[in-house]
Amino acid sequence: MRNVETVIDGKHEAVQIALTVLLAEGHLLIEDVPGVGKTMLAKALARSVDCTVGRIQFTPDLLPSDVTGVSVFNQAERRFEFKPGPVFANIVIGDEINRASPKTQSALLESMEERQVTVDGITYPLALPFTVIATQNPIEMEGTYALPEAQRDRFMARISMGYPDSDSELAMLDSRDTSSPLALISAVVSGETLRDMMLMARAVFASGAVKEYAVNLVRATRDDRDLRLGASPRATLQLIRAAKAQAALSGRDYVLPDDIDSLAVAVLGHRLVPTSRALGHHHQDSGPVIDDIVRRILADTPVPVGGGASARFESVAFESVPAVRAVPPRPVGSTGTT
Repeated sequence: MRNVETVIDGKHEAVQIALTVLLAEGHLLIEDVPGVGKTMLAKALARSVDCTVGRIQFTPDLLPSDVTGVSVFNQAERRFEFKPGPVFANIVIGDEINRASPKTQSALLESMEERQVTVDGITYPLALPFTVIATQNPIEMEGTYALPEAQRDRFMARISMGYPDSDSELAMLDSRDTSSPLALISAVVSGETLRDMMLMARAVFASGAVKEYAVNLVRATRDDRDLRLGASPRATLQLIRAAKAQAALSGRDYVLPDDIDSLAVAVLGHRLVPTSRALGHHHQDSGPVIDDIVRRILADTPVPVGGGASARFESVAFESVPAVRAVPPRPVGSTGTT
């Protein structure tokens, strides 16, 4: 995280969610206007890991074979050979993904969900870890296509960079006056170590109460009066996976409802479709409307294990991992049991 933040100034929350998605073995969608550091964040995260990196610049004339690869006839051996595309990498950076046609965007569907690519009837597995970090401009920008719902649902989280504050923008002018800070970034973790970290995040404990809370949140989006399309069961699974990774980043081996709360907007927001009544005059930018709906659902959904924040913390912590609770030392000279 410190390595990435040498390049990204004043965006700690965005960097933390990006790292959470990476550890949770998910895919990240970064959406914002041009020039705020979307590609810079993707590159910095990729360069911090010693693994293979593929980059795809999405354009209107990009073909699906430019993403997945193509079979080429070998004149010498008189047979077709498969030439892998840039998707055959551990970290794939898709720059301006919504500038390509829906046909080309769909080339990523199989690889993002099943970690494999099928070309000419032959299936090729992708190396693990495999993560797609895609950037896109808002849909009202000229020359963009809205991502289909099936593809948005495959991204674990969506974040927005936003404009930097004045101090961060001044610091950027000094640090990038003569060279790009990306040139100074080197890998701080190996691919093998990253896989071990992913396994540790996957092993974080989530109690039945926490899982029930996540299910209730997702089911509430399907019945909400302001939403035309709610979150899918895949969203429930990825919300728990992201919460486990965030708990690991916080030094805990158990998930709290607070982890669910802090990730709900990023994990659920891009999967939801608001009604026209809920949009009102926000016909172009539905992001703020959806974020407000998710926050309202969070406030209306009761936590199964208790009411207040302190009760919620204690109930989940003590119920989930009793082995973590320290046993008070027996007084010196004591012979009885306590």
